[in-house]
Amino acid sequence: MQVEAIKQLIEAGLPGSRVEVDGDGTHFTAIVISAAFAGKNRVQQHQLVYQTLGDKLGAEIHALSIQAFTPEEWEQRKPLNILRG
Repeated sequence: MQVEAIKQLIEAGLPGSRVEVDGDGTHFTAIVISAAFAGKNRVQQHQLVYQTLGDKLGAEIHALSIQAFTPEEWEQRKPLNILRG
């Protein structure tokens, strides 16, 4: 699976999110910034991302490492973040 396809699935499933995906075709990492994460714990945030990928997770996507942030959490990391804009 291509990183762009994963990015598009996550963005479609979490409207208004900002997503960056990297990977080697089966193992991927994703940074996801979404207001939908507000008030949710890390497990719940990751579950939201997993839901956007459906049955591709575990099949076409062997492994996915997720870093999930609300927009406010992301802004606090601004000196460290890699997504600008």
